[in-house]
Amino acid sequence: MGQQNLPAASLLGAHMSIEGGLEKALLRGHALGCNTVQIFTKSSNKWKERLLEKTEIRLFLDVKAKTGIDPVISHASYLINLASPDEGLYAKSLDAMVSEINRCENLKISFLVVHPGFHKGRGEEWGIRRVAQALNIIHANTPNAQVKIALENTAGQGTALGTSIEQISDIAERIREDNRIAFCLDTCHMFVAGCDIRTEKNHIDVLKRIDNILGIIRLGVIHLNDSKKEISSRLDRHENIGQGMIGEECFRLIMRDRTFTGIPKILETPDYIENIQMLKSFV
Repeated sequence: MGQQNLPAASLLGAHMSIEGGLEKALLRGHALGCNTVQIFTKSSNKWKERLLEKTEIRLFLDVKAKTGIDPVISHASYLINLASPDEGLYAKSLDAMVSEINRCENLKISFLVVHPGFHKGRGEEWGIRRVAQALNIIHANTPNAQVKIALENTAGQGTALGTSIEQISDIAERIREDNRIAFCLDTCHMFVAGCDIRTEKNHIDVLKRIDNILGIIRLGVIHLNDSKKEISSRLDRHENIGQGMIGEECFRLIMRDRTFTGIPKILETPDYIENIQMLKSFV
């Protein structure tokens, strides 16, 4: 299947595996016709980490330059909970985020996506303050970092925070260095949390809400995922584009909206090859 070229300013990619080396994610993305990718810089389900070797950092940056893939997005470990009421887990999460940021700095990564966290029964307001406190501490411990932390909206399972644009905004307003915070919009999460994004009218309404509440300038990353589950189900199950409950029109609108042209759009779906070609055909 021949690859279609995207307009230079249109950024489309997918979450790529780092198996075999960090630079392999760039090569895999390039082979699929991506001009941006998302990666984990370490195992997403383990606390254990190691310092990156200078040779692997150089190799990653060399391959990044050769493939032209830019920006590169990192997704933080799923174990991190910036709202945890458990002091031990909270401290561990802060340390892990500082390490995530340091790895991103070494690899010249632009955005670090993270889920705000779970308040574990302490309440939404308490949890929002807790996340903001965590981010202020993390920023204080990484004073010269250029990577932006992109708070991802969540599906709303259990005591998850960040289910709405309003919650993301409430966190951002409490950040002292708020220029270091961005927003990662996940279409599947938004849909199952109760926001209908399937029509042009609703697409425009959501865009206005983001701009009015958060500021469209904060939108740093978009995760393009269809949903296996119905609207308001609060169940995070990704599906291939056009094969889920959201349908093609939402993604066609996103790919054609000039507002999103320079924003990296990342697939986290089961089948990247067909999904990438489909999305390119929408432009």
